[in-house]
Amino acid sequence: MITLLTLITCLAALVFLAVVALALVRIVALLESIGGKGDSYLAKLRLGLRAIERETSHLPAAAPALNRDLGAIAEGLTAVDATLGRAHAAIVAQEGRS
Repeated sequence: MITLLTLITCLAALVFLAVVALALVRIVALLESIGGKGDSYLAKLRLGLRAIERETSHLPAAAPALNRDLGAIAEGLTAVDATLGRAHAAIVAQEGRS
């Protein structure tokens, strides 16, 4: 009895693996029809993404200097904002005296 159950289990496992293999072969065939050739949309998308990667490859090296410069600009604009705030307060106070 145990031998029969073992054989049935092995047969079921082989059928399962055959179904999985067949599904994978069908999926591969479908994927190759979508993007396996050089003129497909997937290939064009891949080339576009590579072009973007090449064009933006310098950004990680330039970002720290850019952040540092933008930080200095932000500090300068904060000082301008404070000066304009004081000027506005002085103008409002002067209009109140008149």
